[in-house]
Amino acid sequence: MSTPPLIHEYSAFFRIAHERRVIFYYVGYFSQNIVAAMAEAVKLQLEVSGVGSLTRRKLFSSFIEMAQNIIHYSADALTPGNQDTHELRHGSVCVSEKDGEYVLLCANPVRTAVADDLRRVLEPLRSMTLEEIKRAFRESLRAETPAGSKGAGLGFLTVARDAREPLEFDFQPLEHRPDTAVFYLKAAI
Repeated sequence: MSTPPLIHEYSAFFRIAHERRVIFYYVGYFSQNIVAAMAEAVKLQLEVSGVGSLTRRKLFSSFIEMAQNIIHYSADALTPGNQDTHELRHGSVCVSEKDGEYVLLCANPVRTAVADDLRRVLEPLRSMTLEEIKRAFRESLRAETPAGSKGAGLGFLTVARDAREPLEFDFQPLEHRPDTAVFYLKAAI
């Protein structure tokens, strides 16, 4: 008896996830409640695995920031764009581990104009020192919320501060939606 195609595809995905030591992966719609449940699962898994408290804190805060970014800026929404509470936005997040080092990845579609804004924010972070990132974080705490931002502008600074190497990001245009690109972000913790 041959393996049905769907099972074969899923078994390949499962094998790759196992080889890459994926400890958490979610793709679908994000809401505040879903993020809270995911965060609890990630937090518990890290505790049970014996991950040190500093690494757990960095992973947890970066995970939350990445998930919040999806909720606030994903171009695929089930809720109206002007609805600030109970937003449901599509994206994915992944946590993997190799030799005690962790990688967080997230992806979600964004409008091209948002992609340009994200690039302007993220590109300088790649060349900043940890001290410069911390200084920018403190300055952002005292500053007013940037126009168009749904937070205090601290999310990417938090992730960059907690990462052990510069953040990696990319935007891949969607052929069937010329005004939209998929935003990919990677943080090594």
